[in-house]
Amino acid sequence: MIARPHRLHRAALLVLLGPLALTACTTGPADEPGPDPAKAPSGSVAQVCDKLPEGPAEAPAGAVKIDPAVPGDLAAKTRSSPAGTTFWLAPGTHKLGDDRFDQVNPKAGNVYLGGPKAVLDGRKINQYAFAGNAADVKIQYLTVQGFAAPHDEGVVNHDSADGWVVEHSTLQDNDGAALMAGARQQVRGNCLRRNGQYGMNAYAQDNEITGLLVEGNEISGNNTGDWERKIDGCGCTGGIKFWSVDGADVRGNWVHDNRGAGLWADTNNNDFLIEGNVIENNDSSALLYETSYNAVVRGNTIRRNNWVDGKRYIDRGDSFPVASIYVSESGGEPRVKARTDKLEISGNSFENNWNGVTLWENSDRFCNSPANTSSGSCTRLVPEQGKCAQPAIAAGALNADCRWKTQRVEIHHNRFVLDPAATGCEESCARMAMLANFGTFPEWSPYKGEVVQHAITFAQGNRLYDNTYSGPWSFVAFEPSRVLGFGEWQGAPYRQDQGSRLTRAGGG
Repeated sequence: MIARPHRLHRAALLVLLGPLALTACTTGPADEPGPDPAKAPSGSVAQVCDKLPEGPAEAPAGAVKIDPAVPGDLAAKTRSSPAGTTFWLAPGTHKLGDDRFDQVNPKAGNVYLGGPKAVLDGRKINQYAFAGNAADVKIQYLTVQGFAAPHDEGVVNHDSADGWVVEHSTLQDNDGAALMAGARQQVRGNCLRRNGQYGMNAYAQDNEITGLLVEGNEISGNNTGDWERKIDGCGCTGGIKFWSVDGADVRGNWVHDNRGAGLWADTNNNDFLIEGNVIENNDSSALLYETSYNAVVRGNTIRRNNWVDGKRYIDRGDSFPVASIYVSESGGEPRVKARTDKLEISGNSFENNWNGVTLWENSDRFCNSPANTSSGSCTRLVPEQGKCAQPAIAAGALNADCRWKTQRVEIHHNRFVLDPAATGCEESCARMAMLANFGTFPEWSPYKGEVVQHAITFAQGNRLYDNTYSGPWSFVAFEPSRVLGFGEWQGAPYRQDQGSRLTRAGGG
């Protein structure tokens, strides 16, 4: 179950917490700008690591007790018990067998409850903790650590079974992804930290994930393996990666200090609500929404993201506006069913990130193009890759629908603050952008030249309005070298950020 690696174009490149929900991000009404970042919470909506509630001190009635002094006790009693059994892991460190494939294979409806300070430790011997295709498994109050899942694979729900609930648990210090995801999965009130590749990899081989909930989790310090450096441009890291997920609510999480992106939706995702999160101090973007559709991104506090990657670009002489929210070949599509037919970014607070929001479309990246780094994938509108070929792609419906389009994006009522005194940077890190490259490849491409540059800038319904900017902001339009002042951005022919205001003074 290998998640397809993805490589960005080199020029561009979610029981509730209750009392543990410490501080909510506050935003104004939908028609008001976002909060003043100076008044944003210093903590988070989900400070849960090392503060999770403990599980039951005694085995609940009818539960099977698991003894930490007996290696393999959990897997053996799971095999010998019927579906729907509740297992209580007594306090202590539980071990599996000494083979790398020794693991727990739950049966449908099983429940795994950790007692106070119960730990399931893979000792860097076992690859997977909980695997198999059984549906509706529940894991609560348990620490899962030290498993050695291979690259692109996961430790808990390894086979992306449906209907799992993982809550009040700590998944830490594992290789690969701490957690995979299946349809109707609920991930609530967990600590997902210091895992080798991802906190969660929402990917199900040959299946689409629907109805995913990620709520009230702390997701921090993931990608300790620094995989982007091991595999140049692999696009295979971050706090959470989403692949072909149709319907996800990602809300009230604290996503911070991940090596790579905080949240990354990549390849044919649709119908996302990303709301009320604190996303901060991630090496790359707070959010990447790539070759995907229809999303609402609102009421989030987004601060100090993208500094590591942003500086890398500048250090190598690349002025491309990598950003705190990076929208790549993604937008609203009314023909794809979702709660919205737009990609709406509103009521968010952006503070001292490396750049604001970039809307990008790679002219050479489309279904059936060799430049499509989502290998073998086609758009949701044209699922058969072979249809996107000459001569049919040259005109009509296929010409429009073989591209993932950055279209129907609305960015409004956000507050963008960049304080040069705090960041030590001005011109290269305070940019908003809407652009594409000059199309050149492949030779038979119908999107050569300025076709896509013109479309994203003027013809695809992308709008910025009623935003507030504080700091030395500039604006990039059409192509990377076209850098505009605020007046030029608001004036003809671009006419963006109507009703917005800009204050040149430093922010905070």
